[in-house]
Amino acid sequence: MNQPLTVDQIRRAPKVLLHDHLDGGLRPATVVELARETGYTGLPTYDAQELGRWFREASDSGSLERYLETFAHTTAVMQTRDALVRVAAEAAEDLAADGVVYAEQRYAPEQHLEAGLTLEEVVEAVQEGLELGEKRAADQGRSIRTGQLVTAMRHAARSSEIAELAVRYRDAGVSGFDIAGAEAGNPPTRHLDAFEYLRRENFHFTIHAGEAFGLPSIWEALQWCGCDRLGHGVRIIDDIDTDGGAPRLGRLAQYVRDKRVPLEMCPSSNVQTGAAESIADHPIRLLRDLRFRVTVNTDNRLQSGTSLSEEFARLSEAFGYGWDDLQWFTVNAMKSAFLPFDERLALINGVIKPGFAQLKWATS
Repeated sequence: MNQPLTVDQIRRAPKVLLHDHLDGGLRPATVVELARETGYTGLPTYDAQELGRWFREASDSGSLERYLETFAHTTAVMQTRDALVRVAAEAAEDLAADGVVYAEQRYAPEQHLEAGLTLEEVVEAVQEGLELGEKRAADQGRSIRTGQLVTAMRHAARSSEIAELAVRYRDAGVSGFDIAGAEAGNPPTRHLDAFEYLRRENFHFTIHAGEAFGLPSIWEALQWCGCDRLGHGVRIIDDIDTDGGAPRLGRLAQYVRDKRVPLEMCPSSNVQTGAAESIADHPIRLLRDLRFRVTVNTDNRLQSGTSLSEEFARLSEAFGYGWDDLQWFTVNAMKSAFLPFDERLALINGVIKPGFAQLKWATS
């Protein structure tokens, strides 16, 4: 077993983040400051350190529904153009400081309209913020590229409208589409019109599936909706028989592996919502061993009190993962990004592989 890599070591590695919610990545101090600026009085505490701890503890319930309740506070302070610009800029800066070279930021525009913004104004404000954050990172000697994943809420009825919004901004910062929210009782097939429109427009989309709900959610997301990636997808483990001898894949698991469907796994978040009992028990190890297209992500950095470097460090400690494993996960993520092929290849060959080669040499 390799000596576990530390967070400081991993922070120097070039990383790719596909599953990170903008409204789940705010700095606690920013939540407090925006609440005071906008007059929001619903926070459980206005001490930034205590608030950060509250978000983590409130998210450790083992229930996805309870976990999602914490977002009422973050979305409440993200209702103005200036707030959206600030949050997006800080997200890009924070990710760059963690060594992330490419990130897709997802959020639901329909949740940011309470102060009178239009859907278009929300998308434009987030894009302005991401570009500002990229520039600030560059000024500090760090390079990051970001894209938006415009998200519809699966319990609402605006998915077609949001899908059309995403396509309108495909050349102005929006890389793809997503649906999110509680899976149980809200199957992705309710939004078939949106997905059929996206396929006609040759547009990329991912679907939250197989997190709190099981194989039917994954099957519908793939076979009915035609998604490019699975948000989480952790419950695909239910279609793999591990009793006695070599693992045996069921038909759905075999299809997911054969088709190289990317799994946007979020280890710490999966433990918090009850999708996995612990990091050590997370299905990511078996799925990696079986060569599924596994990627590692943060989901919600505020609620999980995490970063991508910390997620990798936890996996390294639990499973002995070294630089080769981290590079494998990272290349998987870059291959699966919603970017043109040549741009993905340029980042893999020009940034990711050279960056890991340098780290391997320095620590050999």
